[in-house]
Amino acid sequence: MSTDRRSLKNTPAAPRTDRGGRRAAGSSRSKPRAAPRVILLLAGLCASLIAFAQTRPIVIGSKTFTEGYLLAEMMAQVLEERGFEVRRRTGLGGTLVAFQALESGEIDAYPEYTGTLAQAILEAEGELGEEELNARLAPFGVELLAGLGFNNTYAIAVTGETASRFGLERISDLAALPQLRFGFSHEFRDRADGWPGLQQRYGLPQTSSGIEHGLAYLALLEGDLDVTDAYSTDGDLLRYDLSVLEDDLGFFPAYLAAPLVRADLAPDVKAALSALTDLLDDETMRALNAEVVVEERTFAQVAQSFLLAQGLVTPGETRAPTLWETLGRNTLTHLKLTAIAVLAACVVGVGLALLVYRSPALSAGVLYVAGLLQTIPSIALLALMIPLAGVGQVPAIIALFLYSLLPIARNTITALITIDPLLRRVTQALGLSEREQLRHVYVPLALPHMLAGVRIAAVVSIGTATLAAFIGAGGLGEPIVTGLALNDTSLILQGAIPAALLALGAELLFELLERRLVPRHLVSQQAM
Repeated sequence: MSTDRRSLKNTPAAPRTDRGGRRAAGSSRSKPRAAPRVILLLAGLCASLIAFAQTRPIVIGSKTFTEGYLLAEMMAQVLEERGFEVRRRTGLGGTLVAFQALESGEIDAYPEYTGTLAQAILEAEGELGEEELNARLAPFGVELLAGLGFNNTYAIAVTGETASRFGLERISDLAALPQLRFGFSHEFRDRADGWPGLQQRYGLPQTSSGIEHGLAYLALLEGDLDVTDAYSTDGDLLRYDLSVLEDDLGFFPAYLAAPLVRADLAPDVKAALSALTDLLDDETMRALNAEVVVEERTFAQVAQSFLLAQGLVTPGETRAPTLWETLGRNTLTHLKLTAIAVLAACVVGVGLALLVYRSPALSAGVLYVAGLLQTIPSIALLALMIPLAGVGQVPAIIALFLYSLLPIARNTITALITIDPLLRRVTQALGLSEREQLRHVYVPLALPHMLAGVRIAAVVSIGTATLAAFIGAGGLGEPIVTGLALNDTSLILQGAIPAALLALGAELLFELLERRLVPRHLVSQQAM
């Protein structure tokens, strides 16, 4: 029987098999074996990512008050004792800043209080138990661990002299004394479980000014204030011998301290932190806080002494960095923040100016937007950066960059648009291109004003960068923030004096640059 050879060519060949009926290795259907390799590669990548996540440092944060620093140090030392690598990012400015840093994954844990979570974060009515708190916190991706054992509730404090003079024992006694001057910490003044609710519950007729918490005690002692808020376990109550008024109407809820952590934190890390469960009571915590503020021991020293006594850490040398080491680290960080922000602003600001200076409408638009950014208070701009860039140095650099744009762009545009029209006609008559006009005539003439704008931006950034410590960026603002929390003037000066010297140094540096880069006849014309 004959078969058409053309039909054989068009018939697909059967797969080749060996004697056992299995497909031969050369079969075209063996190519899908590449799929297992891809799966293995992805599995290896996942394993690498998991290993990286397990080996990355555990970041412990805190808010800007003595007890927050101290509890964060305890949490860090307990983790380090169990072999975890820990990084500290303390001094985050306020509850919302710290909570957003935790929610965004910038930190892994920080000490928090049940009443604060219920009232300031969840805006709940009344107190919430641990289970209900965690149920409501689950959508945020965070978890409250078991409590540390003490209740650091809010309290209303006065000096002993004020208490005896007006016969003050209870908060309700304040209602009959409208002449008393109230000054509360900014967070307490705005929180529902703070001054607004307290005033309504007790029918208090007074108004309140806002003041940094640590400075309020000094204002009491100096007679500038009569009443302020306090924490019931605050060491400053012992330090200044203040009287705490009884909350006779039971306004303040319980503020039970506990570690607040990311929900996806490794179970062994959570287990390590559980070693602190029920370890402290109110009086112990007050005494530990007093060791810091009265005896002027460091947070690390007080935490280690207590944990040693509890058998949670082994003896070891806790070497505090020297003054010069701390000063050097903070200064370098400060310079880094400022230099990156100002250099980026120079590139963008000068570039924008060169693009838009020929158009009055575009020039006005650029200056309007840059000026609008300057109207935002610096601490507010830093806070607004947190949802966009988290906490740390990145949002600080972005905020400083935005603040530096206006003086650089404004001075450059102003210098370019005020160049003598006669010189413009001369450059055109010489047949110079627009690029040559800029390079050889306009920019050299505008250089004194451009350098003045950069100098203003640098000096402003150096001062503003001290506030970046409130979002965990470090720098010379770090000792200032800690000094405010501890009422320690020497710590405040450790940040304030170097920052002032850096600003003076920037002034001198740009003066030297001006002498070097700007021809003398242009400098003399500018002076005239």
